[in-house]
Amino acid sequence: MSKNDEFVLLTGSANPKLAREIGKILGVAVDEPVSVFADSEIRVRITPNLRRRMVFVIQPTSTPVNDHVMELLFMIDAAKRASASEVVAIIPYYGYSRQDRKEMSRVPISSSVVASSIVNAGADRILTLDIHSEQQEGFITKPWDNVYGSYSILPELKKRKLTNLVVAAPDKGGMLRATGYAKLLGAESIALVYKKRDIMLNNVSKTLAMIGNVKDKNVLIVDDMIDTAGTIVNAADYIYNKGAKSIRVVATHGIFSSDALDRINKSHVEEMIVTDSIVQKPEVINSPKITVVSVAPLLAEAIKRIKTGESISRGLIL
Repeated sequence: MSKNDEFVLLTGSANPKLAREIGKILGVAVDEPVSVFADSEIRVRITPNLRRRMVFVIQPTSTPVNDHVMELLFMIDAAKRASASEVVAIIPYYGYSRQDRKEMSRVPISSSVVASSIVNAGADRILTLDIHSEQQEGFITKPWDNVYGSYSILPELKKRKLTNLVVAAPDKGGMLRATGYAKLLGAESIALVYKKRDIMLNNVSKTLAMIGNVKDKNVLIVDDMIDTAGTIVNAADYIYNKGAKSIRVVATHGIFSSDALDRINKSHVEEMIVTDSIVQKPEVINSPKITVVSVAPLLAEAIKRIKTGESISRGLIL
């Protein structure tokens, strides 16, 4: 048995292209065991022998979130029942990650429920990419690693050779991320756009104020995800009105729900860089304002290190 035969890659229907790219880098075929019955029930039937082999299940839980979560759980269960030595859930985008706390009475902590379900299905380890809040790693007692999209985004961003750069966070929760980008890019300073979110309404926030000077500066807004793009566009408009020279946005997960793309195209955002953690629609890929970079090399390296026991944090967490 060769070294590459010691582990198996599985993927569901969420982002098979990304899984195939990872497999190509690792020199391993990717099994796609998911099909659907006529009544829409999910069926999983894995082809290769898994006995005493490490299995990596690559599956972002993006839209349709519930279908992709169930696919992930079924693949993990099937691998465990097939006597896999270890099952690792590679989740490039973790659905429900924004529901990570009890923000009002009588609501679930949905992210915790999903994490517990993944472990109960048989996962021995989870690896995510830019999870919305890192304390979610404490929802389970199994190992949970989190790597960052900045590893893939920064090389593309450095090609722009931006000077007089200010890195901005679209909310106070993004300050740590903004600080990291500012340090790695040698930015002049950091800015914070303060927003107020109505917890009774979904995807609704309002920009109220800003800390920092952006006048005549090239501004880079950093975030973990772009959903309806309301927060980012509001922040960009506010920064533009404060005299910014140019405005760019980087985010690991490009969800682009509802009329997000139209909102971005009409905004003061000059360019937006996202990754392929989620399958991007043709209209997103063809948008002159959006650049998509691949996280396949990052995730392939993480998989290799998990298999060999090397440190994931060394060199992969930027």
